[in-house]
Amino acid sequence: MTEETAVPTADGPAVRDAVTVRMPAASAYLSVLRTATAGLAARLDFTLDEIEDLRIAVDEACAMLLAQALPGADLTAEFELGEDGMRVVVSALTSNGEVPARDTFAWTVLTALAGSVDAQVGPDDRVSIILNKRRGRPA
Repeated sequence: MTEETAVPTADGPAVRDAVTVRMPAASAYLSVLRTATAGLAARLDFTLDEIEDLRIAVDEACAMLLAQALPGADLTAEFELGEDGMRVVVSALTSNGEVPARDTFAWTVLTALAGSVDAQVGPDDRVSIILNKRRGRPA
């Protein structure tokens, strides 16, 4: 796990801290990620309900990626802590390079829990799910 302090950018609000967690793409390790998510959200003074929503959202996003992750691949979670919220990008190398379907119940739940949600495919069929959760606002 790495942590760094960042500075304001011309493109948007300042990022207070950035933390990256990399682990094997296996469900046995998701409890570590849920704990890290809750701890970082608490650091931003999210309410208990907001922390739980974000923790479940990260878990659901990871479950979507694990279903198509290559055997032996890593799951990476990048947390950017801002002034009033958190951006979480979870990604894994996948077998098919397809983003999760947005018309599913799972995607609807993910959006309800996290607020803003997106997905994209990068090099080598690395699929990323991006969650943006703001403090003090309903999802």
